[in-house]
Amino acid sequence: MALRFEVLGRFNRARAARLTLPHFTCQTPLFMPVGTQGTIKGLTTDQLEDIGCQIILGNTYHLELRPGSQLIDDLGGLHKFMNWKRALLTDSGGFQMVSLLHLADITEEGVTFQSPVDGKPMLLTPEESIHIQNNIGADIIMALDDVVKTTITGPRIEEAMYRTLRWIDRCISAHKKPDVQNLFGIVQGGLDPVLRDICVRGLVERKLPGYAIGGLAGGEDKDSFWRVVAQCTAGLPEDKPRYVMGVGYPLDIVVCSALGADMYDCVYPTRTARFGTALVPEGVLKLKQNAMATDERPIDPSCLCMVCKNYTRAYLHCLVTKDPMGSQLLSYHNLYFMMRLSRDLHMSILEGRFPEFVRGFLRVQFPKGDVPKWVLNAMEVAGIDISECCTPTK
Repeated sequence: MALRFEVLGRFNRARAARLTLPHFTCQTPLFMPVGTQGTIKGLTTDQLEDIGCQIILGNTYHLELRPGSQLIDDLGGLHKFMNWKRALLTDSGGFQMVSLLHLADITEEGVTFQSPVDGKPMLLTPEESIHIQNNIGADIIMALDDVVKTTITGPRIEEAMYRTLRWIDRCISAHKKPDVQNLFGIVQGGLDPVLRDICVRGLVERKLPGYAIGGLAGGEDKDSFWRVVAQCTAGLPEDKPRYVMGVGYPLDIVVCSALGADMYDCVYPTRTARFGTALVPEGVLKLKQNAMATDERPIDPSCLCMVCKNYTRAYLHCLVTKDPMGSQLLSYHNLYFMMRLSRDLHMSILEGRFPEFVRGFLRVQFPKGDVPKWVLNAMEVAGIDISECCTPTK
């Protein structure tokens, strides 16, 4: 095992921890931006350091297609290749079973993809996924799992969960660098509590360095979403990191952190930036709207990022409609926002004021008190009373 996870503070289920990895010591809860092919679009690694990024996520499937994991390994690994001194996490390629389903064929052996680059078939087995990730050299590598959308029901969910458990053993056997890379297992089972429980117990028996909750953020209703997170975090070890995959909405991160999760990733902050939308404490700010054309305020007066210090909404309005620099500046701001949220979560837990932080966050997001019912239900399980400042709605 090449990590150390130390819980520094708690509030009921929520934890603030120190996660020590081979390339960086991180504070959790933390958000990881997605750099699919070794880059966050439009931002340099120096900028990502300035923002406070601790871990960047890379995509095994796309990195193997181009430039190829063997080349990355020959050139000293992905850290050196992309000039990133902090931590990296690579996914297994399993998510492409959902996102590229029209190009994929799933069997017990693995997943055969049709390359979107040249049309050639590519077989990704658990062994091959781990071999590629060993070449890439990330601090955290993910087991290949059988990923199914949570909106699907029936025997396919059960098949995928049991296959995920069979594949984890193949991943463990194939992993050649456990002393420098940490293999995380992924809990599957759809929205079925029985299947989720079987998968949690099966993975915990393998005594892995960390665990992820997969198969969410794929269109399921929010009430089902938080209940799966709550169930899985309750069953996973207290002394290991818990990673909810594909979660990037600030509200979801606050709720999941209250339920005991530690790590998150999503393309949302940078993708929404490319559409001209900025993240702000109240929710979002759409810079393309005509009302922004003469607005001399920064995106967020409370934000200390270089974009908010130097540029007006009016200037950014001009850019997002005409110039790539607009999406770059908004990506910078949005990731700064996510890193600030991560720091605020960590410090509020550490300083014993997490419930106050949550209530303050919700007051700003829902000034009329119209907090969704699912949030109220989740916070009740997390032991945080939000009734005094919120009028719940359905």
